[in-house]
Amino acid sequence: QVQLVESGGGLVQAGGSLRLSCAASGSIVSIVTMGWYRQAPGKQRELVAASASGGSTNYADSVKGRFTISRDNAKNTVYLQMNSLKPEDTAVYYCNAGVTIAHSLGLMVGTYWGQGTQVTVSP
Repeated sequence: QVQLVESGGGLVQAGGSLRLSCAASGSIVSIVTMGWYRQAPGKQRELVAASASGGSTNYADSVKGRFTISRDNAKNTVYLQMNSLKPEDTAVYYCNAGVTIAHSLGLMVGTYWGQGTQVTVSP
C-alpha cells in the first residue's frame, strides 16, 4: 500500500559526496517520520538520520556534521546529503517511513522500508 523508491547510491572516493533520495507513494494520509538506515556486511542495521514531521532531526554520532537529512513534504520525498564520505560509510542504505494510510477499515499506521541502495566509498 506504500512504496518507497530510493535512488542516488553509487561508488565514490573518500572525501566525496553523494545524495540519496527516497520517494513515498501509495494510499498515504500523512508521513510521520522519514529516515535512513544502513547495513554494512556482517553488521546490524543502524539508524543514520531521521526527520519527524514537526521538523526535528536525529543523526548517528558517526555522521554528524557530514550528513544532512531533508524532506520535501509536498513530494513525500526525503533526501540524505552525504559529504566527506569515508570508507566506513560503505553500506546498503535503506529508506524508512512511518506512515498513516487510508484503509478500508479506517486509518492505519505502519512502518515501511525501501529496497536499499548501495553506497561504496573507496579509500
